[in-house]
Amino acid sequence: MAYKNESLINTVELGRAIKRRREELGISLRDVADLTEVSASTLSRIENGTGKPDADNIARLTSWLDMPVDRVMKKQGTSENIEAVVYYPHEAMPEIIEAHLRADRNLTPETAKALSELFRVAYTQFSSPNKK
Repeated sequence: MAYKNESLINTVELGRAIKRRREELGISLRDVADLTEVSASTLSRIENGTGKPDADNIARLTSWLDMPVDRVMKKQGTSENIEAVVYYPHEAMPEIIEAHLRADRNLTPETAKALSELFRVAYTQFSSPNKK
């Protein structure tokens, strides 16, 4: 198996998670840079799916996102093993559901993302504002 600089991190998923959290908090890339000690330009590239963060930046960002690093790891090889769904019990329900949808082998990544967004919108609309 030749890995030739292949990243084990799914930068697109990491970027989506950063952007979603930023928007939820109503903060800028500069604010995230100040909080995480990851440069705003690196954050921008990650959000755009073109960045290749190093291990330290991945650790800082997943810590800020309060998510397991496994959530943004790429699936390796063609093994038929079932991908584990990893989440923290205190994570918001939309993130937990998204992890399950992404792990579902019957769904394409695009379908999993669409269903995740549908759930997120419905959850936000129907959840009690006092129970966030």
